[in-house]
Amino acid sequence: MKHEAILVLDFGGQYNQLIARRVREHNVFCEVLPYTVSIDRIREGGYKGIIFTGGPSSVSAADSPRCDQAVFELGVPILGICYGAQLMSVMLGGQVQRPEKREYGKTDVCVNSASKLFHDVSSETTCWMSHTDHIHEMPEGFSRTAWTDTCPVAGMENTAQNYYAVQFHPEVMHTPEGSKMLRNFLYEICDVSGDWVMSTFVEDSIKKLREKIGDRKVLCALSGGVDSSVAAVMIHKAVGKQLTCIFVDHGLLRKDEGDNVERVFKQQFDMNLIRVNAQKRFLDKLAGATESEQKRKIIGEEFIRVFEEEAKKIGTVDYLVQGTIYPDVIESGVGDAAVIKSHHNVGGLPDDVDFKGIIEPLRDLFKDEVRKAGLELGIPGDLVWRQPFPGPGLAIRVIGDITEEKLFILREADAIFREEVKKNGLGRDIHQYFAVLTGIRSVGVMGDERTYDYTIALRGVTTTDFMTAEWARIPYDVLDIVSRRIVNEVRNVNRIVYDITSKPPATIEWE
Repeated sequence: MKHEAILVLDFGGQYNQLIARRVREHNVFCEVLPYTVSIDRIREGGYKGIIFTGGPSSVSAADSPRCDQAVFELGVPILGICYGAQLMSVMLGGQVQRPEKREYGKTDVCVNSASKLFHDVSSETTCWMSHTDHIHEMPEGFSRTAWTDTCPVAGMENTAQNYYAVQFHPEVMHTPEGSKMLRNFLYEICDVSGDWVMSTFVEDSIKKLREKIGDRKVLCALSGGVDSSVAAVMIHKAVGKQLTCIFVDHGLLRKDEGDNVERVFKQQFDMNLIRVNAQKRFLDKLAGATESEQKRKIIGEEFIRVFEEEAKKIGTVDYLVQGTIYPDVIESGVGDAAVIKSHHNVGGLPDDVDFKGIIEPLRDLFKDEVRKAGLELGIPGDLVWRQPFPGPGLAIRVIGDITEEKLFILREADAIFREEVKKNGLGRDIHQYFAVLTGIRSVGVMGDERTYDYTIALRGVTTTDFMTAEWARIPYDVLDIVSRRIVNEVRNVNRIVYDITSKPPATIEWE
């Protein structure tokens, strides 16, 4: 079944993925393609509408990005956002200029509620502006639909051609009625039915996978993370024991994580799962490594070696499963994404295993949609809502060299932190939280005796896209309990600190 779809034409905007996610939240399938895509490829898509994204360029610059003029001859509704609005104006005969005063941040915008785009939107509404240029003269056939004190054309439309444009960003949360505007574009202007439903996607995907794989064998590198887990279960639902999963336990997982992964996939789903206990092997390789990039490289290379060895034991395998998701596809340049990603998730393909191809059952989904698919497939909520966890695992949450003792300390401290966050009902509010064993040792007093022990840093952030993040305002009483429990229950720790730095300037992980 082919879903009706909207095309997001990307002009380099930082919110390209966010626009697509907002469209999908309204049960409409959406694709993101670069503005350089051919008009033939766009025609093949049979899109119900097109959205031009924002972008960092000035439309007045000689080398500014422009799509094929034929896009305006397709006869489908188009919505231009920010740079996309200015581009629409210029390409259709209007003018853009740079005013004396720029607009950035939350701005009061007056709108014409008679416009289909602003149906049921307040006549004065708050919107997020981020522009230097603005539309000075509208193209012929357009009328103004929105304005501010400093931006005479904050919105325009040509209803005869179904062209709409807004200077602000309706996709961001700082535009409170933006979701309503996007819904109006989809349902009032593009006339979609809203057939993008996760239960249907899962059902259709399993059917297509069964047809594609037939009676052939499939191999999956299972990390226990959300993406690889959902991909593995989806394939298993399609072909059962024809799938073999290799779970490399490198000894850098969180407390009890390896056992939990094995229990869920072996017992609940009765999957062919090979668990490779390679903890000592990885620790030996990491001995003396202190730099984060050095650790990443060692772990990545060793993972390839272990995976190769296990794959050879299995024999002939026809397909390799990867948990590629849609943001990976977009960030890899769309067109070449399949080639790039085939060497990404497992670090590299075994040299002497002849695969017929790569299977990426989640390549059309965003992370939140992957979680929904996981729940549809019956994967336990604790695994579906698993905290984001870096591939190198605890190796990059231990600052400095890695030892068994340090890993034990960090596992115990991290487990206490996660337990208390969950116990206090904060698990869904804090989008990522974990402990870090810093390279700092400091003086303390325990039982009237001087100590000189490790400092644990706690990190918690809230975010919508992980591109930016705010430090989480965890209640003091929860932090107090966590601090006291770690110091009392975990040996060789005498100080707890909480990281209150947002991203930027910091990153979410410490290394």
